[in-house]
Amino acid sequence: MRPAGKQPLQSLYFDYPLFEFRQPPELHGGDMQHPVVIAGAGPVGLTAALALAQQGVASVVVEKKDTVNDGSRAICVSRHSFETLQQLGAVAAFLDKALGWTRGRCYYRDQLIHRLEMPHSEDERFLPMYNIQQQYIEQFLIDKTADYPDLIELRWQSEVSELKNSADGVSLGINTPEGSYSLRGNYLLAADGARSTVRELLGLRLQGDNLPGNYVIADVRMAHEFPTERRSFFESSGNPDATVLVHRQPDNIWRVDWQILPGDDPDDAVRENNVRERVAAILAMIGHEGEWELEWWSIYTANTLCLDNYRHGRVLFIGDSGHIVPIFGVRGLNNGIADAVNAAWKLACVLKRLAPASLLDSYSPERRGATIDVLRNAGKSSRFMTPPTRGYALMRKAVLELALTQEFTRPFADPRQVQPYNYEDSPLTTPEAGAGEFTSGPAPGAPLHNCRLDEDDYLLDHIGHSFTVLYFSIEARPSSELAALFAQLYQLDPACCILRITGAADQVNEDDVLVDASGRISRAYDAIAGTVYLVRPDRYVAGRWKSANPEEILAALRRALGGSKP
Repeated sequence: MRPAGKQPLQSLYFDYPLFEFRQPPELHGGDMQHPVVIAGAGPVGLTAALALAQQGVASVVVEKKDTVNDGSRAICVSRHSFETLQQLGAVAAFLDKALGWTRGRCYYRDQLIHRLEMPHSEDERFLPMYNIQQQYIEQFLIDKTADYPDLIELRWQSEVSELKNSADGVSLGINTPEGSYSLRGNYLLAADGARSTVRELLGLRLQGDNLPGNYVIADVRMAHEFPTERRSFFESSGNPDATVLVHRQPDNIWRVDWQILPGDDPDDAVRENNVRERVAAILAMIGHEGEWELEWWSIYTANTLCLDNYRHGRVLFIGDSGHIVPIFGVRGLNNGIADAVNAAWKLACVLKRLAPASLLDSYSPERRGATIDVLRNAGKSSRFMTPPTRGYALMRKAVLELALTQEFTRPFADPRQVQPYNYEDSPLTTPEAGAGEFTSGPAPGAPLHNCRLDEDDYLLDHIGHSFTVLYFSIEARPSSELAALFAQLYQLDPACCILRITGAADQVNEDDVLVDASGRISRAYDAIAGTVYLVRPDRYVAGRWKSANPEEILAALRRALGGSKP
């Protein structure tokens, strides 16, 4: 921990805050059991705290540091994560600062061989990807926690040292500058990163592959006018026989990543004079002739590792504490944010007694399944970006040589981008009863599609914080049968949001009605009068019906809640 009176970290562009230690009640003999304790105040732990607070569930977040993380670290935030930030009411600050992008360029021997164009349409509120340094990500989320003074307590300079995981809760030993104390909670979310103390205290190990290939990552400040696009360079003049990645960030900060060769010494590669020499060569390669300043640097190894199980009794692992994935395809942070909201809504349902504790059994299959999918795709990218064997190196060489003249090989040079995982096989998902009834729209287990309604109005703007029902209708009021169904849904989930979507603008004047005068939503969701979509709190489709079937819809909600109401 930083000694008392030490000055904040120095940065060319970011003012690091210093968070004081404040004595908690437990340090003076207070004894209470908090609903949720979160270990780690990084982006994933803070997202979980906000998602819980939005559901009315209190949490205590313990963090051993006294400020945010240094360096840009995780910089690419996906559209799906921005939709989560919007749902948490935190997206405005990110939009003001972040740099959005849809394109990328791949070069071989300094020659452009491929232009990436990520899918984007007018139905999307957000761009496919945004670049923003992790310091800002953490700062903006910390700022948002101030909206929940009674539901989120941030305890800085508080390090987990002991852990007891029992059938009725968790008990943690917390070390602080003013002594140690015991902190009790009903549940613990472990968001304490790749070197997780919680994981170590439980005697757990990440399983998987330690991939060959190290990357030095550096932040450089310079006035460089290239647009916000991801650039990847293979065997370039700036780093012969290896790979370089370049990203633009806010505040004239550029992220430069370069691979060091298998025989190179990692310790030598991060010596300041060697870092400066390599950065200078890379900047010369991209045509930058002006001044530049070195802000921060570190080293990174591409690993594909995860726990065998993300739930251990009252402890759930979220983010890097449960899995470590390669940077290629920007999956680490985005996967962790999805972990956080998945765990949060399920914990909220259990703690509010809307669902049995068995609902938490679905967390590991869903999110570990997502990790395995990430490792499969990111592993392919990693083997191309950093070939692990001579065979892979020869294959990459052949692809790159062909890419100079053959278009069909060029997409292989592009890291596969992160995509939301599909929960089709989840125990919470209700399969469609009538196979083939739908020809389009998000299927059960898929994330909800956005759809533009007006200049600054989109479908996802209206989705609730708990379960949401999309009901497509033409009548001015629901039938008595549907009204009874909606009443039963409210009994199962009092915060359930029921949105009636209609094209008859003159029939309605209520907050829970969306006017789809052009039929855009109906077409996107392949809906007719009577079609129903049941949507989970994390914006995934739990079930859908071409024609409303009250019994099946009720059964689907009970299933999505992990069984029946306790």
